[in-house]
Amino acid sequence: MQDPNLTPLSSLGEFGLIDRLTGAYKPSNPSTLKGIGDDAAVLDYPDRKVLISTDLLIEGVHFDLTYYPLKHLGYKAVAVNLSDIYAMNGTPEQITVSLAISSRFSLEAIEEIYSGIYLACQTYGVDLVGGDTTSSRIGLVISVTVVGSAPAGEIVYRSGAKENDLVCVSGDLGAAYAGLLILEREKSVFKADPSMQPELEGLDYLLQRQLKPEPRADIINDLRKAGVQPTAMIDVSDGVASDIRHIAKQSGLGCVIFEDKLPIFQTAYDQLAEMQIDPTTAALNGGEDYELLFTISQADYDKIKDHNDISIIGYMTTREEGYHLISKSGTKVELKAQGWDALKS
Repeated sequence: MQDPNLTPLSSLGEFGLIDRLTGAYKPSNPSTLKGIGDDAAVLDYPDRKVLISTDLLIEGVHFDLTYYPLKHLGYKAVAVNLSDIYAMNGTPEQITVSLAISSRFSLEAIEEIYSGIYLACQTYGVDLVGGDTTSSRIGLVISVTVVGSAPAGEIVYRSGAKENDLVCVSGDLGAAYAGLLILEREKSVFKADPSMQPELEGLDYLLQRQLKPEPRADIINDLRKAGVQPTAMIDVSDGVASDIRHIAKQSGLGCVIFEDKLPIFQTAYDQLAEMQIDPTTAALNGGEDYELLFTISQADYDKIKDHNDISIIGYMTTREEGYHLISKSGTKVELKAQGWDALKS
């Protein structure tokens, strides 16, 4: 039964809801000529190429509202889309947001989602320029489309890696997966005994990595300042093993990754080991880290070697050499893609 103090969406209707959520919003980017309020947004990108990416987040597939704060969900829906534009070495500038909402959600719940959306827009300098709302019989669905831009000569594709290029990754790996496992563990404990309090002390970073990831705009800016343009790049959404294989396949190459070079946050390493999950497996296949995985020419090594948040984890080889991981013991094993695949059970 819905709280009588909350406002049912049926009392506003679709257009009333849109007015409530977006009526006071004003865009700030000069490339936004017309935002919300007409049949379509009007954008202007003189002398630049336009980049577009879309993602869906579906309740029960991509998020669980048992433990997912709605504000965090709105923020993440935007953040993961912006990450795709940064992975092309571009600058995100506009988004559209579409929601499919079941009758169990109140106005206040949707406003909480939008508070996270607006926070992400403010943090990364992005304009909300449109979207849609509709009803849903299966729960909550969020679709975000992001529009960005880059000069033609600065766009980085997955297909540009060269033999002997260095493989680099920003930040750390596996913490988002560790955060997910912790949340699922505490959900199971709560279902078994609702009086139990969650054991989350000291785990803030791991939970944040799962619930509120941050796209790596800072790494893109640092590389530009250093005069480094990656030869190929992708964001780590499905896991390093899957994502480096995407780069290798599209570049017509193979790769070698060194296990002892994988950056794993110590708290994540300890928690994964405690849960009897191999930290290396989690780092390679956990996904949702939204770090940047990229290749650079060896000539650029000196420009990034002292960067505290970039790790060199391997190098690109010929296609014939395939995809391999060098273990800490020096054993060479096939690097298999075992990360997230939305269409596999």
